Amino acid sequence: MSQGVFLFAQNNHTIDYIKQSIFCAKKIKKHLGLPVALATDNVEYLEKHFPFYKKYIDHVIPLEWKECKQIKTFFDGSMSKRELEWRNHERPEVYNLTPFDETLVMDTDFIIGNDILKNAFGTSEEFLIFRDIKDLNYDRPGINIFDYVSDKSVDMYWATVFYFKKTPSMKLFFDLIAHIKDNWKFYRIIHQIPTIKFRNDFAFSIAIHMLNGHQRTSWPKSLPGNLWFTTDSDILIKTEDEKYTFLLGKKDWVGHYTLSSIKEANIHIMNKFSLDRAIDEVLSDE
Repeated sequence: MSQGVFLFAQNNHTIDYIKQSIFCAKKIKKHLGLPVALATDNVEYLEKHFPFYKKYIDHVIPLEWKECKQIKTFFDGSMSKRELEWRNHERPEVYNLTPFDETLVMDTDFIIGNDILKNAFGTSEEFLIFRDIKDLNYDRPGINIFDYVSDKSVDMYWATVFYFKKTPSMKLFFDLIAHIKDNWKFYRIIHQIPTIKFRNDFAFSIAIHMLNGHQRTSWPKSLPGNLWFTTDSDILIKTEDEKYTFLLGKKDWVGHYTLSSIKEANIHIMNKFSLDRAIDEVLSDE
């Protein structure tokens, strides 16, 4: 059975997700040694600005460009923010788009630092996803806010990274996620989600809850390893091989930070702007 990693990259006017995907794929090649497929709505930009992309990207899947009316606030540390387009509606299509029989899907700002996720492949499970996450900032208040979709709703699962096999039951799963996306206004009201923005994490969590008969079960099981994360109120200031150094926002002290680092870990770096600056330095020799 073919195995590989799948990425989505859809730029807005400021954040270069395509550049992120090149860096992400570079780390995938180094640590997982797997082929990488990239779905993007701007193949021309990829080819023009990253002529070396074929070193890291094995398959390019063109997406149709669609107007985006969804706006999200993106932070660059605790004192800088911008309102930008947020294109995140294509992930339910990954079942139909992937060229692989077994696929590991991840955000382009999820950075691989070890080979533990290779253990997801070849298991008896059809689907693996993280339920628990680990904040690099132990001082951050209210970590339990990440446990549920909303205060009175279902358990949160993280679509940041997940694994699936191409099976009929997984086709049903992704069709259900697409249905939830297409009827988001209804589902967010039913699940008392205050934000109107569509989030894949929410849609995946609701679909899992529905397929479990609206109760907790042992499905789905977790991916191997840990899902570490930093929020966009934290700032990535240095990358050195597999070591990442951050300024982590202090509790109750806006604009104050704690210096911290992590090494050889798989980590979701939500501050796109600081990640972008770090990638420029890493890719400068390509």
